[in-house]
Amino acid sequence: MGQIEWAMWANEQALAAGLSECGGHGGLGGAGAVAAGVLVCLLEYPRSRRKKGSTMERCGQKYLTAVVKLLGPLTRNYYIRAILHAALAVPAGFLLSTILGTVCLGIASGIYLLAAVRGEEWRPIEQKPQERPQVGGTIKQPPSNPPPRPPADARKKQEVGG
Repeated sequence: MGQIEWAMWANEQALAAGLSECGGHGGLGGAGAVAAGVLVCLLEYPRSRRKKGSTMERCGQKYLTAVVKLLGPLTRNYYIRAILHAALAVPAGFLLSTILGTVCLGIASGIYLLAAVRGEEWRPIEQKPQERPQVGGTIKQPPSNPPPRPPADARKKQEVGG
């Protein structure tokens, strides 16, 4: 069984928390929670590339991936993400309407801390350029032997039976 990539779990948890925070209400404090939710969603929308296997890219992820790559170590390092999510969870915890997002951000912060301790970091999903097949280049060398045929007596039986 393979190693668990904790950052993928933290990413999903933090994105859910950001979406929950975006739905927060309640005056000026609610506006801050919504702004924090939008920030978390923008940071967490691009998925990280897995170490092994393939990673499904989210729809439109490549645009936000460029922004996250541009910010460099501030967004790649999971220690920084864990601290950021924990810091954003504290003020939102004082509003009842954003308590679910606060709990989710706290859980995501803990999972990101675990991922950072295990040496994981955010890596962008980069599209590999597709190679175009060259005309005439698909056959490297023609076969040197004829295709295999059944023995002579089996061929006679097929001819008589057919």
